[in-house]
Amino acid sequence: MAGKKAAKLPRTMYETELLRLQTELVKLQEWVRAEGTRLVIVFEGRDAAGKGGTIKRVSEHLNPRVARIAALPKPTDRQRTQWYFQRYVEHLPAAGEIVLFDRSWYNRAGVERVMGFCSKEEYQLFLRQCPIFERMLVEDGIVLRKYWFSVSDAVQQDRFRRRLEDPLRRWKLSPMDLESITHWEAYSRAKDEMLVHTDISEAPWYIVESDDKRRARLNMIDHLLGSLPYHEVTPPVLELPPRPPSTGYERPPRDLQTYVPDHAASL
Repeated sequence: MAGKKAAKLPRTMYETELLRLQTELVKLQEWVRAEGTRLVIVFEGRDAAGKGGTIKRVSEHLNPRVARIAALPKPTDRQRTQWYFQRYVEHLPAAGEIVLFDRSWYNRAGVERVMGFCSKEEYQLFLRQCPIFERMLVEDGIVLRKYWFSVSDAVQQDRFRRRLEDPLRRWKLSPMDLESITHWEAYSRAKDEMLVHTDISEAPWYIVESDDKRRARLNMIDHLLGSLPYHEVTPPVLELPPRPPSTGYERPPRDLQTYVPDHAASL
């Protein structure tokens, strides 16, 4: 029903479907490699919207030599003097590669715009150049998919709170993340303006509702798979060779080498 919040997806159902989708992602990877496809997937959205968790599930069973994650740090002094898109170009894929951008050139339309890290002129230039840049990528044969993870203010606040309390996830929270709470509407306006200028037919934006992380992951992966004409590639036939007979090799005495202590035995 319209406006009715969907029930949280049960874990067993989620894990079963996730495994099926991840199996399809492996097939997609082999198709990308066989066809020499260049695939770029952009993950954008608010802090704590679930981008990182989705990227982890997408890449979990893929070959890191084929599918790599580009999560760029803040630009250096030298990079700040370059053409804005320049440092992202060097991370674009070659034939048979997939690149997952954990945030991307859209930093300029979001955090840089809202927090004043770029000038008004730089921001306007980005809005003019970004559609041209992306059309150039697509015209050159790169397959570009852009996903915006949308999270409500209440859910974001709850996720921030849990990160503060969890030592395993505390690193995910930065002072900039917390400051974003006080700029919620500014980020909303920046996102709306970004979509107006960069939601182009050659590279449209796809919005992922992410208050429920499990649904968001499944929905995003299923959409990605459904948007690509991949097919299963027949793998080469492999057989284990017979182990050759011993030629008299003897392992050195254990006391000549330093072994890691057996911590597990003390549990």
